[in-house]
Amino acid sequence: MRDVTKRWVAVVLLLICCVAAYAADARSLPDFTELVEESYASVVNISTTQKLSHRSARGFPHHTPPKFPEGMPFGERFRRFFDDHDKEEGDDFLDDYDGQSLGSGFIVSKDGYILTNNHVISEADEIIVRLSDRRELKAELIGADKRSDVALLKVETEDDLPTVRIGDSNKLKVGEWVLAIGSPFGFDHSVTAGIVSAKGRSLPNENYVPFIQTDVAINPGNSGGPLFNLDGEVVGINAQIYSRTGGFMGLSFTIPINMAMNVVDQLKGKGYVSRGWLGVIIQDVTRELAESFGLDKPMGALIARVLPDSPAEKAGIEVGDIIIEFDGQQVVNSAALPPIVGSSSIGGELKVRVMRQGKMMSLKVQLGELPGDDDVAITHNGESSQRVSIKSLGIVASELTSKRREKLELNDGDQGVFIEHVKNGPARKAGLRKGDVVEMINRVKIKNIKQFKEVVSKLPAGKSVPVRILRPTGPIFLALRIPEDD
Repeated sequence: MRDVTKRWVAVVLLLICCVAAYAADARSLPDFTELVEESYASVVNISTTQKLSHRSARGFPHHTPPKFPEGMPFGERFRRFFDDHDKEEGDDFLDDYDGQSLGSGFIVSKDGYILTNNHVISEADEIIVRLSDRRELKAELIGADKRSDVALLKVETEDDLPTVRIGDSNKLKVGEWVLAIGSPFGFDHSVTAGIVSAKGRSLPNENYVPFIQTDVAINPGNSGGPLFNLDGEVVGINAQIYSRTGGFMGLSFTIPINMAMNVVDQLKGKGYVSRGWLGVIIQDVTRELAESFGLDKPMGALIARVLPDSPAEKAGIEVGDIIIEFDGQQVVNSAALPPIVGSSSIGGELKVRVMRQGKMMSLKVQLGELPGDDDVAITHNGESSQRVSIKSLGIVASELTSKRREKLELNDGDQGVFIEHVKNGPARKAGLRKGDVVEMINRVKIKNIKQFKEVVSKLPAGKSVPVRILRPTGPIFLALRIPEDD
């Protein structure tokens, strides 16, 4: 009897151990169903249309697409611009046609604001948002920021829209489970999951975004879609993949939502994004350089050059200094410095700790504003990068620098203002484009940004005025209708 009892006790203990092991496995593998049900309706499909001319294929072999960099998420979509039509040689120059692309996005407010990637909607003539209930709405581009690859759209609807909950990407930890919802290759609301592989990744030509790296399966069409944590909060915008094949290879990169929401606030407020500017050229600190500079280990950003009349020069930063800490944040390597500087306050006094000749010292710096993409080299030499946002017309304009004049093949005597952004509005309806130079408006020649703002403020409401535009193809006149006063 005693032996039988022992056997039953052993069986019961074994069963308890099996149940405990099963429960432990169940805890380690999360159930995403509730998260998906809660968030599904707030994710949207985005399709764009762009008017293209077959003349744009000039210089490429017939039906052969141009080469795109490896890992570019939407490189494939451009191929259809060149191989959709089976035309005879010479027909490429006859008709314009519509190029289309697909992406994802997510709703951040009940009144229709939607976040996505800039590269999803860049240069689009029409943006259509498809909701989870299959409704299709035309979207207005509120603003976009190329450096962070963030774009803000707006759709109009009578009823409130379902929204995502915004999380805190700073609290995200490596190894944490994350989930993505998007439209890979046009398959709406596809769900994939994985873990956070790393944080603060720097990618080529993306100096101002500390990307979140994951192994979530991201493919063309996922771009612009949300990355969720297990609490159902958005912690990032899926943006890029690294791939040798054009498809998923286990390396996906996401824009942190904290950075994206900062961009959104600025786009809503002024139509463009301001970033801090230090004015240095930096490089990584290798093991050998660390030893030669008296560091225990490779860390920080080594100053290779200080630009003249820059905030760095005024603060006393010197070539050969190694920035170890900036505004209380540790600079792990050179890639960590640009995002920190870019997100720091402009004009405020910030503390910088540097290693100089083997000794640690503290400096104080007042950051300037980072110039626009086309102005960086010029502004380093002291030219102005002043901008003005004309919300009533839907444009952001800035000074016509010598660099831009050269790039647009304009004459030295040509004057005007450079159009940086064109949103949906009177300017776009008139035919203005990003990259245009406004030389004359309402028969008044434009010399600089200050005068341009004054002239625009005096334009007659409700009437059309002539605008002379300079383009590489030559000058043209457009008719700009000035909106009525509210």
